[in-house]
Amino acid sequence: MRAYLYDNSDADQRELHDSGIPVSIKELNAINVQYQQLKGTLDEQLEVVEKLCVERSYKNRDEIHISPELLDNYDEKIKTFFTEHIHEDEEIRFIMAGAGYFDVRDRLDRWVRIRVEVGDLLIVPAGIYHRFTLDTSNYIRAMRLFKEDPKWTPINRPEADGNKYRLEHLKEIGPLSFC
Repeated sequence: MRAYLYDNSDADQRELHDSGIPVSIKELNAINVQYQQLKGTLDEQLEVVEKLCVERSYKNRDEIHISPELLDNYDEKIKTFFTEHIHEDEEIRFIMAGAGYFDVRDRLDRWVRIRVEVGDLLIVPAGIYHRFTLDTSNYIRAMRLFKEDPKWTPINRPEADGNKYRLEHLKEIGPLSFC
């Protein structure tokens, strides 16, 4: 996993967009984003995912394969995934193949780009503005975990600004303190 501030250029969204300013796991945790690199074989990684499901009460899961050849309405869906939005549930992804980027908003409303690859487990909290895109390889296979029935309901910005899950997220991460 590599995380850094997004450079905000108009280049293809699948490019690195690395500003050269790194963001640490500690900084991600401060905005309630959790990351773990799962080691071992796929079977060993899936055992860790199973334990997580029990710990966090995830009852359902599915796998998504994203590529121009495998996903119906690919162009439309990629555009939707990259539109800034929140969810009312946390978004949990275990990367099984390929790579991509999750962009999340930090406390200063800057984009933080998180590169995810095989073995990465990312938990994006409910209420955080985020978006997703593939990298230039145009392929990812990810397991999605859900507490209830599988659903993916985005609430786009600015409509989500007053959403109770958005407000709760802001309350949880607290205001910035300057020394």
